[in-house]
Amino acid sequence: MKQELLQSIIQTLEEQKSLIIVCVLASSGSTPRGSGATMLVFEDGHAEGTIGGGAVEHAAHLHAKELVQSRSSDTVGYCLNKNDVADLGMICGGDVTVYFQYVHGQEQLPLFTYLKEAYDRNRRSWLIRKIEGKSVTSMGIYDREGLHFGEEIGQDILQRLIRPGAVYLKGEPSYYAEPIAESGFVYVFGGGHVSQELVPMLAHVHFPVIVFEDREAFADPALFPGAYDVILGDFKKIEESVTLSEEDYVIIMTRGHQADFEVLAQCLKHPLSYIGCIGSRSKIAATKQRLIGLGYPENCYDRVHSPIGLDIKGETPEEIAVSITAELILHRASLNPDIS
Repeated sequence: MKQELLQSIIQTLEEQKSLIIVCVLASSGSTPRGSGATMLVFEDGHAEGTIGGGAVEHAAHLHAKELVQSRSSDTVGYCLNKNDVADLGMICGGDVTVYFQYVHGQEQLPLFTYLKEAYDRNRRSWLIRKIEGKSVTSMGIYDREGLHFGEEIGQDILQRLIRPGAVYLKGEPSYYAEPIAESGFVYVFGGGHVSQELVPMLAHVHFPVIVFEDREAFADPALFPGAYDVILGDFKKIEESVTLSEEDYVIIMTRGHQADFEVLAQCLKHPLSYIGCIGSRSKIAATKQRLIGLGYPENCYDRVHSPIGLDIKGETPEEIAVSITAELILHRASLNPDIS
């Protein structure tokens, strides 16, 4: 669920009005990339967000307008035609299950406020719904501190729910878990041409990106649409401006080899999730020797993805950005592989 949708839910509840949260729970017969898509439908009938467009979204919108007036929830299965499949970003035919959740009253305001705060702070968390019949009977938020607001859930169920993508466990009761924030920050050191192509691409696939640059002209937020933050700082003293955690990603592509080395030497002192450094194979060999000369262990460079990105033979800044984005998506997915 996107940040702006959470804000709309909070505002609606503060005004003591009602809405329907329309959410794709699952699809069959294809890769379920539509799972988690969300649309809000309000008392006046207008909608925000999307569940993929096309005939399914149109039918869901009409049904949601009826439900918000009757103050009820529902679960509906839609059979997809060829155009609907394309709208939902799926590969081949199948069906899609859509849940319509009626939300009202300020008693649910603390949950969505907590969820919005988790999103804003990129705090790893999931929204979990327990569905009995056609209604949500409990909602909770799971994060590193445990489960908040909802009913207790068995560890076996939690293990199956806390995954990188949206998960729907069909049964009686059913459970649906949607990740709100599940990755660390991506720190991009350097604000040059590749970074300017990379940052909006990463943001588009839901990585919160922080750009770190030591040149004022290249630390302009206008250059990086979608960036969580842009920091003007000293490459030799990055810890004065940022605090790196084991969930964070680091991409190093500064203006030159020396600055790259200075940033890398500092980052290797932290147990980061991912470290990538742009550069040639000759640069890699020279960098390894410099690190060893400073007392780093001989295997210190084993943690570094370099040359950075998947090998798609890209050469332009745009193509390099695609290869790096693909590698980060692959890395993120590998952190929590699906349980078969």
